[in-house]
Amino acid sequence: MLRYVTVVVAFLGSLIGSAAAQQGPRSSECLAMANAGPRVQAVSFAQAAANGDQVAITYAGHSTYYIDTPGGVRIATDYSGAYTTGRVPDVVTMNRAHGTHYTLLPDPRIPHVLHGWGEHGEPAKIALRVSDVFIRNVTTDIRRYFGDDSNAEMIRDGNSIFIFEVAGLCIGHLGHLHHKLDDGHFAAIGRLDIVMVPIDGTYTMSLDGISEITRRLRASVVLPMHRFMTPLDEFMRRIGQQFAIDQRTERTLTISRETLPGTPTVIILQGV
Repeated sequence: MLRYVTVVVAFLGSLIGSAAAQQGPRSSECLAMANAGPRVQAVSFAQAAANGDQVAITYAGHSTYYIDTPGGVRIATDYSGAYTTGRVPDVVTMNRAHGTHYTLLPDPRIPHVLHGWGEHGEPAKIALRVSDVFIRNVTTDIRRYFGDDSNAEMIRDGNSIFIFEVAGLCIGHLGHLHHKLDDGHFAAIGRLDIVMVPIDGTYTMSLDGISEITRRLRASVVLPMHRFMTPLDEFMRRIGQQFAIDQRTERTLTISRETLPGTPTVIILQGV
């Protein structure tokens, strides 16, 4: 009888473990690895690398990138509806600096609309799993008007840095960032393999400021956005010699954990 009970318990345990593996983790693996040190790698991330799972990242324009996951989830960043490509996204993230980064009337077919600000002045708190992607945010402050003015009045927690964890990759989008990040921000962001960085030097923050953040994050891939004002060579000069540059003729980057460049690389996708 005891042996029978043991077998049943083991069987139920395997079913629970299988279900948990299919659902994926409910918390950040990128944070766990960042806190544990450079040699630690989450089991699911190692599995994704072994499977060669690929993520497609398409530049739609301004600060909108589309992320297509191996599980078929489509995400659009800083979504306003003005920059579209392909099918309607399943998830959109927004920031409210101005109207090219959000819309209060999104396509009703979009199942998940994630605001980077709280609806009643509180910080946005996002920790959402959609199929094979886990999405979380780190809030920052925004100015009440445009221009890189450190003395401008700030709206606390009005912007969000969104992090997407999928296929063994930690992908960050800095949003409409208006100020330098402190140690608390960097700790909350954790490790990033790919980061989308605004390089306008005026409407978000200074080139010196964003270059310092980019160097400290030291992601394997840097994808510039808000590219309408800054000459690329000026941005490259500011971030330093340790970053390579790869200018593409296509709009989509297909990448996996296995194919991340060995040297931190700024990849310029074809814009619209």
